[in-house]
Amino acid sequence: IHILVGLRSYMNVSDFVKELKTSSGNWIKERGLFPKFKGWQIGYGAFTVSEYEKNGLIEYIKNQEEHHKKVTFEEEYRALLKEHGIEFEEKYLF
Repeated sequence: IHILVGLRSYMNVSDFVKELKTSSGNWIKERGLFPKFKGWQIGYGAFTVSEYEKNGLIEYIKNQEEHHKKVTFEEEYRALLKEHGIEFEEKYLF
C-alpha cells in the first residue's frame, strides 16, 4: 500500500507507522474486511518528497493498482533504492 502523509518535524516516522499499522490492522480484522488478513509486514519504507512533486505522487498513488500490473512493487522498490544510491541487502527487503 502507498500513502502520502504530512508529518510535523517533531513527529517520529516509526511511531507514526506503528500506530497506523496497529490501528488499521485492528480495524480490518474487527470488520472482517479481508478474511485472510493476518497483519501487515514487519518493515516499511518511508521517503520524503518535495511540495513540487506532491501532485504527481498523488496521481501515482491513485493509479498504483494499474501500475503494479506492469511493474511489481518489489521491482519498483529495488529500482528506487538503486536510483537514489541507497545500499541494501536483498535478504532484508521482503
